[in-house]
Amino acid sequence: MSKSSSSKFDVHQEITNRIVDALEHAGEFQLPWIGNTAASVARPVNVASRKPYNGVNIVSLWVAAQASDYPSNVWGTYRQWQEAGCQVRRREKSTLVVFYKTFDVEQVNDQTGEVEPAERKVLRASWVFNAAQVDGFPLDETEIPEEPCFDPIARAEAFVKATGAVIEERGDKACYVPSTDIIRMPERRRFTGTATTSAAAGFYSTLCHELTHWSGSKGRLSRDLSGRFGTEAYAIEELVAELGAAFLCGDLGLVPEPRLDHAQYIKHWLSVMKSDKKAVFTAASKASEASNWLMSLASSQCDIGGAA
Repeated sequence: MSKSSSSKFDVHQEITNRIVDALEHAGEFQLPWIGNTAASVARPVNVASRKPYNGVNIVSLWVAAQASDYPSNVWGTYRQWQEAGCQVRRREKSTLVVFYKTFDVEQVNDQTGEVEPAERKVLRASWVFNAAQVDGFPLDETEIPEEPCFDPIARAEAFVKATGAVIEERGDKACYVPSTDIIRMPERRRFTGTATTSAAAGFYSTLCHELTHWSGSKGRLSRDLSGRFGTEAYAIEELVAELGAAFLCGDLGLVPEPRLDHAQYIKHWLSVMKSDKKAVFTAASKASEASNWLMSLASSQCDIGGAA
């Protein structure tokens, strides 16, 4: 590939196109980051660093895993798999992830006119393969990261308690009320199991959605998307909450259950993402920030690991 053709490759557009395509082909009330197996909802991790991916990379790898029905959440570059003693099979297709590379530069101080050292971050693309695409990696071995230190549902209960959020179980709607700083949930006895998830998992995954909203209030993460998205801020906040809930469910070992009000937002998300190629990057970054912050509140109760 020539330098000129390579420079035309748009990382933001490529990632956005893949996620938009997955959304457009998703079934009713079924989003691409919600799968039916434990591997599909576990947060993707890198085989070399043993750390989970963050931001838009989680969504990109979940979409790729679901599309190809990969049973593992472990990923790595061609070289990383070689260094792990494994070999990527011929004709296997890679999946795009992104990272920021920092460069040392010099810039002129507008006030003093002096040249000062500075840093500049440039978005770079990388291509990775799933463990299911390589030889030499036993898919039935213990997943990275380690198993939770106690039962997944008990762990979810402890996590919720550790956040300190005020939660009322009454009524028939799940919502976060900013004016009173309270999360309202239907009573847990009203949740029913489905073919792919238990009643308890449905309850906690819904609660994780509301906790992501709660995390964005003033005094916590102070998440305000109005300046970035204007009238579309509400729909994007719902995307942030949905992604945040999915990330949390992956960390907690839960299978998330689609909310019945997802459908009304999908068209909004598609509209914004098609007109703004960086929208999903912003949403995923904010969701990652929220889920990591919420999980950090529970770190004193269980070693849940860090994110990279």
